[in-house]
Amino acid sequence: MVIAIIAILAALLFPAVSSVKGKAKRTVCANNLRQINLGLRLYSDDHSDTAPRGLQTTNSYLLDFTGYKKSMKSYVGLNGPSSPQEKLFACPADTFYYEFITNAQGYSQIYVAASYHLQATNDYSSYWFNSGTLTRFGTNSPGLAGRKLSSIKHPARTVLVAEMPAFQPWSWHKPKRPLPTGNEWPLFKDAQNMVSFVDGHVSFIKIYWSTPYSPTAAFDPPPGYEYQWSGD
Repeated sequence: MVIAIIAILAALLFPAVSSVKGKAKRTVCANNLRQINLGLRLYSDDHSDTAPRGLQTTNSYLLDFTGYKKSMKSYVGLNGPSSPQEKLFACPADTFYYEFITNAQGYSQIYVAASYHLQATNDYSSYWFNSGTLTRFGTNSPGLAGRKLSSIKHPARTVLVAEMPAFQPWSWHKPKRPLPTGNEWPLFKDAQNMVSFVDGHVSFIKIYWSTPYSPTAAFDPPPGYEYQWSGD
């Protein structure tokens, strides 16, 4: 009887404990984003109010979104080559990621049970800069690379830097199961992510996604969402 009671109490407490842990991770992530956001603003102040331009190349689209780190990391007290020990750039909920593949069989996602911020190809960061790109995603994607921050019309709505899944989208904080396949992409609709804005505030918001063949950052969302990628 005692064992049964303990099992019942444990079952009742588990969701509450999980909720507290989830909120704690989001708090750490929000603090990370605030510091990175401030570092980006300090960098821009020293460069005629201009945001980083990224490191766009024909070899890796990731450099469009991760190249900012090399430009501004000294403004948050980090120097030398990037490494997994840079905890400021590691979201504590970052424990998996997806690789998206389009081939002759269609569109699919591959679940990878590893932390994204531990990958050298991402410059050891859980966070991407809203750089935009002229050559990726098959469109002129909106973004802020090389733009004067004072020219942004809606700083409280415009994304500056966010968790990488916000650009895809899916969620580290509220992952959905079963794991989706190419035909189940609506499961990722309105995935929730931590996002920091040009005005400096950070929010846990839903990200709009209309098609599996285009990442969220390729277009601004429709009315009803709390953010935009473009500075206009």
